Amino acid sequence: MNSGRISGTEIAHSLDQNGYAVLKGVISQSDCRALAGEYNAQDIYRSRVVMSRHGFGQGEYKYYDYPLPDLIASLRARLYEPLAEIGNKWNALMNMDQRFPPTHQQYLDLCHAAGQTKATPLLLKYGAGDYNCLHQDVYGELLFPLQVACLLSKPGQDFTGGEFVLTEQRPRMQSRAVVVPLDQGDAVVFPVRNRPKQGTRGTYRVNMRHGVSEVRSGHRHTLGIIFHDAQ
Repeated sequence: MNSGRISGTEIAHSLDQNGYAVLKGVISQSDCRALAGEYNAQDIYRSRVVMSRHGFGQGEYKYYDYPLPDLIASLRARLYEPLAEIGNKWNALMNMDQRFPPTHQQYLDLCHAAGQTKATPLLLKYGAGDYNCLHQDVYGELLFPLQVACLLSKPGQDFTGGEFVLTEQRPRMQSRAVVVPLDQGDAVVFPVRNRPKQGTRGTYRVNMRHGVSEVRSGHRHTLGIIFHDAQ
């Protein structure tokens, strides 16, 4: 894992301006290859989902089980702290009561007390023709407002196509679509459900969804980091 600084101020500015923030080189190329290579491991996952069986798209993913691999647990905890500050500001702007404690373990304790005890980090695998429909990752009453996707494969080398896509549904306006360019090891921070946006009459909520466009060739692996646990 890259041990460089993660600036909450820079993330917050990009989220406000663009609806997402890209963190360059969060995971090293060797760690990317190692994580992707563990997709067929038998003892680190709690479940496997084939997307076509549920109308989610084409491809599949696996949810990690606790205890998480060290790299993922460390990255999850490290990213949570600056994002919790942003989440608290967002909820205040959107008149939402929930506030987030300073450490991820404290937040997990709240999730587990509410019955959300299942790990949510996941590893996604796409082949040629696969895609992920636009969706939101909501797993229970407690919801952390931001999540992260880390691209483990090399665009143009391991796969073509397969762009990360966000849509922004604005009140009384048509939806806006955004394609986020990522390289191997990059991470994108984006809203789980809503984000605040400043308008001429004050702050309003924008509804967000995310997905992956069709992979044209090769194989694409992604690490998803969700900060709330599932029921």
